Amino acid sequence: MVKRLAALLLVVVALSLQSCVGSGAGLKAYSDSYDGYEFLYPNGWTEVKVAGGADVVFHDIVNETENVSVVISDVPAGQTIEDLGSPTDVGYKLSKSITSMAEDDRNVELLSAQAITKNDKTYYILEYLADLPSGLRHNFASVIVRRDRLYTFNASTEEGRWQKVKDLMKQSVASFSVY
Repeated sequence: MVKRLAALLLVVVALSLQSCVGSGAGLKAYSDSYDGYEFLYPNGWTEVKVAGGADVVFHDIVNETENVSVVISDVPAGQTIEDLGSPTDVGYKLSKSITSMAEDDRNVELLSAQAITKNDKTYYILEYLADLPSGLRHNFASVIVRRDRLYTFNASTEEGRWQKVKDLMKQSVASFSVY
């Protein structure tokens, strides 16, 4: 009887520990005090330097095409995110800027766009499906205007992996904050 109880207790503890690891764990903090933003990114990812417009990029060391990045662009002085348009307008403009910069065939579809308020700041949350020569990619982004700059935080993965990593990607995008 005692052995059965001990075995049952061991199973319960193991399952409890496993569920603790799977829910909410698995993210590390990153902060850029110079540019004034912070976010969480998945454990096991590493920062990489890329040429071009990204301020910072992290990618999975196993699935290197999975990444999160921050791009900062200037906007006219005094503009807010609302001045740039509705979430759908901004999402559509960003999708068009992605396709116009490419020399190859790209089709970017805006799947959803919404505005959220966090700490009295408005963020637009955008979701895209990009059809690229390398295959379908799922992108989830957070966009905000602060201090005459447009901050775009993007999390991206191959469409085939989206169902496996979407919770981590959504948590990462939700954690993005500009101060």
